[in-house]
Amino acid sequence: MFLSVFDVFKIGVGPSSSHTMGPMTAANRFLDLILSDSWPRPHGAHVAALKVSLHGSLAYTGIGHGTGRAVIIGLTGEAPDSIDPDHMDTIIEEVEKTGKVQPPGHPAYTFQPKDDLVFDKKTPLPGHANGMRFSALDRDGRVLLTTVYYSIGGGFVVTDTELAAMQAAKKSSGGRKVPYPFSSAKEMLDMAASSGLTIAQMKRANEETAMDRESLDSGLDRIWDAMSGCIDRGLKQEGRLPGGLNVRRRARSIHDKLQEEWRSNRLNPLLANDWLSVYAMAVNEENAAGGRVVTAPTNGAAGVIPATIRYYLHFHPDADQEGVRDYLLTAAAVGGIIKHNASISGAEVGCQGEVGSASAMAAAGLAAVMGGSPEQIENAAEIALEHHLGMTCDPVAGLVQVPCIERNALGAVKAVTAASLALKGDGQHFVPLDAAIETMRQTGNDMNEKYKETSLGGLAVNVVEC
Repeated sequence: MFLSVFDVFKIGVGPSSSHTMGPMTAANRFLDLILSDSWPRPHGAHVAALKVSLHGSLAYTGIGHGTGRAVIIGLTGEAPDSIDPDHMDTIIEEVEKTGKVQPPGHPAYTFQPKDDLVFDKKTPLPGHANGMRFSALDRDGRVLLTTVYYSIGGGFVVTDTELAAMQAAKKSSGGRKVPYPFSSAKEMLDMAASSGLTIAQMKRANEETAMDRESLDSGLDRIWDAMSGCIDRGLKQEGRLPGGLNVRRRARSIHDKLQEEWRSNRLNPLLANDWLSVYAMAVNEENAAGGRVVTAPTNGAAGVIPATIRYYLHFHPDADQEGVRDYLLTAAAVGGIIKHNASISGAEVGCQGEVGSASAMAAAGLAAVMGGSPEQIENAAEIALEHHLGMTCDPVAGLVQVPCIERNALGAVKAVTAASLALKGDGQHFVPLDAAIETMRQTGNDMNEKYKETSLGGLAVNVVEC
């Protein structure tokens, strides 16, 4: 099993990796398919119009998550990692006005969002809770091509056939050949013990089968630059977040108070927690506003890892760029294990799969750069994940704002606490990380659908009622 660090950490836009980045990517893939020769195009037939239907969680919370907007933008040929967030409203307005999309290299296609983009809450698709159906029609309305895509968390998008292949691959030893192909935490620890390498060193060796060291390091630095930039933007912004809840941005005001305390040298026993929280909130306020973020491993959990890295750089005198790279490699190793054996999708397993996974990854990364052994790193990840088990995904009004923003802050605090506890031990502990991951998978399977990113239960219902 191998999942690249650049699959775990992807630069994109908010508010949701599965509900925004995924649908935009699916639209890009469908446009590429239309131009390809890999489908049975009838002789003389030409695509003249497009239709899209959203299913499951995408239908229930797609409006709040900006899913419809993402589809429209994706059908104009824009991609999550390159779109200018400040230009998105203009794109939407143009499509709504003209009733057409004209992506580069394509003719203009009829696409009227009010009629051709359907939020279908009645018809779930069988493969995953985040399902989409894209169709291409000729000028007479005959369907020429239909493809189902699933947004499976963290911006990953697969077709129905690819999803089946992925599920089959989990039961085999297929995939890219790497020197340390661990698919579980136990295998990771065994390989570390036999090789004498750290988790980051093993992950680096795996990555360098596809790229040289310089390319890997520049890619890791680009990921951290995007994360750090997101923190900085979030700490400067004020006002209300979009979507109708009128949630006020708080990161800047909290940051200003912390800066004042820092300059005055006043004793604050909660100082580290306060900085962690404000860094995480800054990221997730930017995410909620549709800004540039990095999936870590998802957009809804995007604040935990950047907050703990900034905390490391802020409070630890030996922190440096090489440490940030080791952090990201270690966190990605743990994230790959979680995704392979359970899920990082809130629509599939609840928020335990998003903020819980992010906290486990962050705890592992922090323990690594603070000198932890592989056993202590695995312990840190287990502690963080264990204490997120059962957490539901219940965004109020389908917006990635309440409770998501504060939940990232608490996920970062838990990550630091987990790393600290693990580093004070010798790595021996009662519950293995693999057991916590399996428990999360089972809990997600047992969880009622209304608590899995549908906004049909939990806070999403009770806050409105109050």
